[in-house]
Amino acid sequence: MNLSYWEQETWLGNIDFAIVGSGIVGLSCALALRKKHPNKKIVVFEKGILPSGASTKNAGFACFGSVSEILEDLKTHSEEEVIQIVRSRIEGLKLLRDTLGDHNIDYKVYGGYEVFRTTDDELYNTCLSSLSYINNLMKTAFFTKNDLFLVKNDPFSFKNTQKKLIFNQSEGQLNTGMMMKVLLQKASQNGVLLLNSTKIEAFSAKNDQISLILNKNTEILVRNLFIATNGFAKQLINSDLQPARAQVLITKPIPNLKLKGTFHFDKGYYYFRNIDNRVLLGGGRNLDFKKEETTEFGLTSLVQNKLEQVLSTTILPDTAFEIDSRWSGIMGVGGKKKPIVRKIDDHVYCGVRLGGMGVAIGSSIGNQLAELLDS
Repeated sequence: MNLSYWEQETWLGNIDFAIVGSGIVGLSCALALRKKHPNKKIVVFEKGILPSGASTKNAGFACFGSVSEILEDLKTHSEEEVIQIVRSRIEGLKLLRDTLGDHNIDYKVYGGYEVFRTTDDELYNTCLSSLSYINNLMKTAFFTKNDLFLVKNDPFSFKNTQKKLIFNQSEGQLNTGMMMKVLLQKASQNGVLLLNSTKIEAFSAKNDQISLILNKNTEILVRNLFIATNGFAKQLINSDLQPARAQVLITKPIPNLKLKGTFHFDKGYYYFRNIDNRVLLGGGRNLDFKKEETTEFGLTSLVQNKLEQVLSTTILPDTAFEIDSRWSGIMGVGGKKKPIVRKIDDHVYCGVRLGGMGVAIGSSIGNQLAELLDS
């Protein structure tokens, strides 16, 4: 593509900070850079017409964690590491709420429930017997004397499940469409340029600058590059990161839907909530990890059929429902839960591998990414 003088001068020339990815991390990084560098030119490149990946495709959970997830993390992480993982979610979510305002993202603290199927006796009993231990860890993470997790009777009439649920009283939820809309508005108001449908194919060092190849055949030069594409990052950098596709469906509105809060089961591989009197349900990548280790958006009958089965046999066993729409998002996961925030090369930095916790930690990772410039 041959760029006109106006295109080069206005959008693609003399870029001080180029950011790849307009999700939570990318836009948070742009806003943090703007605070420190009020007169620099900041351009965010987004390959989709909307933020691609997971920022607008997730379920909108605050994601402090469930008991079974924390127990699973303790198999590969130390107690201190797990405490720090949870603490980073608390701090990141506070930053998001302070930056955007609860009203602007429809943030509610309705709590979160871990549901156990009747076939999950071993997991259920392990979680119950570990509750005191996990609560003590969470007291350290939350700086509180109160228990985070409580055992409650099931008020939702789920079927084929244990009658007791484990309740996370600090879990929150939000509207991620509203969240990203406000982030985009703030970026624009702060003079950050956003270019949609612009894919960064490759980068390389060139004459003390960074050469970017856009949409296969257009080269531009920038002074600094920040990679914030999470699950897609492996297309640009070598790292301990794998894409993880998450498939989701949502029902049409259901009269008198009683669900309130967020819900997890099967170690967090399934999750659901009420949004606008609809059930939003996602998960099932554990049915075929290898196939869901992809950067291709799409749906599979294996996962979608399972999600519908969960709706009809567990969540809404006595309620008629219709599926309104289905979609998928791409997360970034790895062997460790800790995100990768580091300098890759001179003038090149990355903030990726959010492990499905982008809502909770995306803002803080964006800030940390921007701070690498001065480290």
